[in-house]
Amino acid sequence: MVVGSCFCEKIRVEYNGEPITSALCHCHDCRKLTGTLFTYSFLVHWADLKISGNPKEVAKRADSGNLVKNYFCSDCGTPIYGHKIQPSGIPEEITVLRAGIFDDIEFLDRHKPKIEVYNVGRVKWVCPLEGAGQFVGMPPLP
Repeated sequence: MVVGSCFCEKIRVEYNGEPITSALCHCHDCRKLTGTLFTYSFLVHWADLKISGNPKEVAKRADSGNLVKNYFCSDCGTPIYGHKIQPSGIPEEITVLRAGIFDDIEFLDRHKPKIEVYNVGRVKWVCPLEGAGQFVGMPPLP
């Protein structure tokens, strides 16, 4: 198990599993959500997560056109996770978990990003990550 939290520690996360994949995302929404040029996230199964605290939800149409709900700490603003929402209104089982919330640097070291998505949004002075698959959008999930 690996644990993490938001900056003020009012939202806590416990994760029991191995990421489906790890990714850098260069999309417009991720830049706006984080205030930086890209995100580093894990795609995980919701069942492997335990979230304590009350993250705030923001729904939006993503660059892909899908309805997405993102969750963050309403006190300190730390982005925690996001879901694609099915037409029925139910979140998909696959969750985008923001990697920077984890305290265990060894866990992060073991999970170097495997892919870069929405790479057309990458600024020219940031080089593609060596060995990571490069995608214009979101690739199909395994």
